[in-house]
Amino acid sequence: MAKTGDRARAVTEPVLGSLDFVLDRGSPVPLYHQLAQQLEAAITHGDLTPGDLLGNEVDLSVRLGLSRPTVRQAIQSLVDKGLLVRRRGVGTQVVHSQVRRPLELTSLYDDLEAAGQGPSTRVVRHETVPAPPGVAAALGLSEGEEAVLLERLRSTHGRPVALLRNYLPVDLLELDDARLESTGLYRMMRAAGITLHSARQTVGARSATAGEASRLDEQEGAALLTMHRTAYDDTGRAVEYATHVYRASRYSFDFQLLVRS
Repeated sequence: MAKTGDRARAVTEPVLGSLDFVLDRGSPVPLYHQLAQQLEAAITHGDLTPGDLLGNEVDLSVRLGLSRPTVRQAIQSLVDKGLLVRRRGVGTQVVHSQVRRPLELTSLYDDLEAAGQGPSTRVVRHETVPAPPGVAAALGLSEGEEAVLLERLRSTHGRPVALLRNYLPVDLLELDDARLESTGLYRMMRAAGITLHSARQTVGARSATAGEASRLDEQEGAALLTMHRTAYDDTGRAVEYATHVYRASRYSFDFQLLVRS
């Protein structure tokens, strides 16, 4: 173990690659929580990837210089979050990194990039189509009036996370596939001088269709989270109607609930 200060100790564990875990034994934060946080960060940032083995609790406690109950509690907290799994005869294994997204008027691309998730995008469809009735109503268009339809597959660390479908007014902004695959739609709106102000959003869940399952690397019928959003600019104009589906195994929404006085 390497000293990193009067009160901190860094532990490098070969089973965990070249990662350093710094445990401050003088901190009021419990050691199990410190270890759990650092393991979760390593998984989230892709330093630990699905399939990586951490070893069993006895080996980990010896190699990390921690008690077995401390290691067990740290691992259990990540097992409960779906990030690790215990396999008999194998040890503890990384399952996946689940994306957690706050319910704010932000783009998925920006949120993933800020979280160090390495977002990438593939444009599946980009064309002008007659707006379906629900879309026309949301965007304030006449029924059958044309709208731009975008379908994109969003991935992190090379693994699909979401299938995004967006309808936009035809005259909103210039779009090209190269930019759509290199940055986020909301960034492109901001660059075009569009100021997003508010949105109406509904979150739900349903089973994956065969087509969605194929694109999202899931089984047909797997659980998907759904999001429907109509976004408005600072003039009150509807600038986007979105219907997105997310892999429930890799994605969740975070809510902050306040007591209304």
